[in-house]
This record gives sequence, C-alpha cells and structure tokens, in this order.
Amino acid sequence: MDQKILYHHHLLLLLLSVVCFTEILLINCELDESSIIERFREYLRIPSTHPNPDYSQTTRFILSQAREIGVEAQVLTFVEEKPLILLTWVGENPSLPSVLFNSHTDVVPAEQHKWMYGYGPFDANIDSHGNIFARGSQDMKCVGMQYLESLRVLKSMGFMPKRNFHLLFVPDEEIGGQDGMAEFVESSRFADLNIGVVFDEGMVSPTNLYRVFNGERSAWWFVIKATGSPGHGSKLYDNSAVENLMISVESISKFRRDQFDLLKKKIVSEGEVVSINLAYLKAGTPTPNVSGYTSIANF
Repeated sequence: MDQKILYHHHLLLLLLSVVCFTEILLINCELDESSIIERFREYLRIPSTHPNPDYSQTTRFILSQAREIGVEAQVLTFVEEKPLILLTWVGENPSLPSVLFNSHTDVVPAEQHKWMYGYGPFDANIDSHGNIFARGSQDMKCVGMQYLESLRVLKSMGFMPKRNFHLLFVPDEEIGGQDGMAEFVESSRFADLNIGVVFDEGMVSPTNLYRVFNGERSAWWFVIKATGSPGHGSKLYDNSAVENLMISVESISKFRRDQFDLLKKKIVSEGEVVSINLAYLKAGTPTPNVSGYTSIANF
C-alpha cells in the first residue's frame, strides 16, 4: 500500500478510536440539554444570511464560546469584513499532524413571507415535537455547535488529545468560499497547522446517527451559451438561440434522470451520484440587428 494512503488510514483509525472512546465516556456524563439547545438557538438567531451576512455577531458568539470552553481562539481576516475564526485545543504532542473540524457561518437567503406557522427565519422557534425552525439549523450551524459542545464535554471530563484539534468557522461558503476557505488554504497560517485530516459537513440525517463520509464532492460551475437567429412574435425563425440551447438542456436532463434512476433503484446512495441542476436562464436584449443570445448557468 502507498505510504501516503497508509498514513491517512492510520490517522482515520486514530480519530475513530478517539470518537469511540468519547462515546464510552459520555455514557456516564450528564449533559445539560436545555443549555445546549439554548446556545444552539442563540447561534441560529444571528442573521448571517446572504446577500449581507452579519459576520460580526457570529464572530463574537464563537469567541465567547471559546472563552467558556477554555480553548485558544484567533480571528483571521484575509478579506475585509469576512473573518475566519480558528479555535485550537493544544494536544499532548503538537508536532503530530493535527485534526481540523470545519464549518461555515453563513447561510442561504431567507424570505420571511415563505416561512410557515408564524415562524421567522431567525426566531429559532421550537415546536411541540422539539423541532427547531431557523435558517441554518441544518446547513450548517448545527455542525458547528456539535463541534463546540463536543469540546465542552471532553474538556469538562479532563480528556486530553494527543495532537492538536482545530475548529475552523469560515465565511462565504454558500457563494463559493473564495474570500474564506480559498484564501485560508493559500496562507502560511494554514501550512503552520500541519493538518493530517479534515472533517467537514456531510449529509442531512433524519435520525440521531451522523454518517461519516471519506470523500469530498467538488462543485463544477459552468455556463452554456447558445446563439442563433433573432425572433419575432409574428414569425417563426429557424435556428433560434433557445432552439439551439435545448440540445444541451435535453442532454443534461437525460443525464439527470439517469442519476435519479440509480437512486430510486438503490444502486447507489445520495452521496455517490452526480447532482446537476439548471440554476438560471438569461436572454439577450431583443434587437433586429443582433443575434439572439441565451445562457444557462449551472452549479
């Protein structure tokens, strides 16, 4: 086996052993669930939604949690008003490759009028079944809070990791992460962390089980441009831009159906298919002198 692959296997086994050890310890650990839920709701109430996320509030909240837990905290700013918060739990042997747990502080846009039952997107209401309604409750403030609460419990039990554990909270993940994670991985600070393995968000779980995946799916954004003869409401034109575009749309749609069929037949899981979505359609300004223009952006 390749030495690099073997090295990463050893790191994964080490991390899993820590998780298993932690689970055993938690059996006899009494958790203050009401406080945990209230801290989660406090995080959810911060309106860190695009297009104008409030990162100042998320930064203050995370730093306050770091102080309570007792871990080192550092604010990194590569782009103005887009801070990254790095928490570090120093282990027994900091020279060993470290473990990084990543999450993002931004959430997708929330439209107040589309929220049901009188709940607002940042009210963090709890219904009679214990469900919490808020933008970011799944993607992905719940994961960030899982990291923080796990550290809180482990620290309170006197557990000491053998290597450094880092918690990273990044901005702008929902719009590509160019001003967040992309800047961070190119920095000297990232190199200094000597990271051996990274944990990030996975898939939504409808149960209490949180699945672990050993791969990373990457986004591929592309634009399809189609040109053709200009159109007019009173006449049929051959070779129109939309007509030419449909060749690509139909091809993409067929591929999408094939991927859905694999899921429906349970040949693969959700994380093993290629998800492709047509995001928006844009047409050029009608004019008798310029060819029609149509494009689709997919991400």
